[in-house]
Amino acid sequence: MVRLDARRHPARQLAALYQERWEAEAVFAELKTHQRGARTVLSSKTPEGVLQQIWAHLLVHHALRELMVRTAVTRGLDPDRVSFTETLRSARRSVTLTPGSFSP
Repeated sequence: MVRLDARRHPARQLAALYQERWEAEAVFAELKTHQRGARTVLSSKTPEGVLQQIWAHLLVHHALRELMVRTAVTRGLDPDRVSFTETLRSARRSVTLTPGSFSP
């Protein structure tokens, strides 16, 4: 049984870390479920192609997050208050309706 030393690890500090952990889990969900698609698998047949697809997903995610930060700043919001799925939908519409207008 693991016991935590309350002096070394105060409850408030642990609670804050727990929140941070769920923020990280949310990012994983953004990548795996919303951006890539729940039932979509990487289509590459070679290790190099898989790496290229992973990097592409990470770069698109970074670009979307940057767009979220810029949107939040212009509206005076905390970036955590901007919806990832709405940003993704908006970017997809932008790319579909006006190709070349969305640049990471």
